[in-house]
Amino acid sequence: MPTRDCVNGVCDPQRTQGLKAPAPKGDHVLVDRKGPGVFLGAQVSKQGGGTDLTFVILDINGRNVNISYAAANNLGLTQQNPYGLVVLKSAAIKNLTIGFPSPLRFKKRLKLSVTVNETGVVQILANVIYGK
Repeated sequence: MPTRDCVNGVCDPQRTQGLKAPAPKGDHVLVDRKGPGVFLGAQVSKQGGGTDLTFVILDINGRNVNISYAAANNLGLTQQNPYGLVVLKSAAIKNLTIGFPSPLRFKKRLKLSVTVNETGVVQILANVIYGK
């Protein structure tokens, strides 16, 4: 079977969802995909917790982007920007989105996890969009 050329787009886009409810203090893996593949974007919503000291960790091939909800808010990452991290909030839910101007290739592994360092987190819901 001939291989497909997806130069102008990503082949076979998919969404994988992870949920931790409740989310006690500690480390929680929400999405773990083996490569190769292409990361397109993700969102991680957090309901509850009073300090926002929950860290979102996107790990691609052993290298990571790691930021807490508090840091994203304090750094002013509250609107779309080229850095690729945005935190949006409502009265009940805080949502951290991750998406870069260009898709990111992963050869071995794509993992999205959280480290909860606060009490009262009712749930964490993550969606990761990736392809081939």
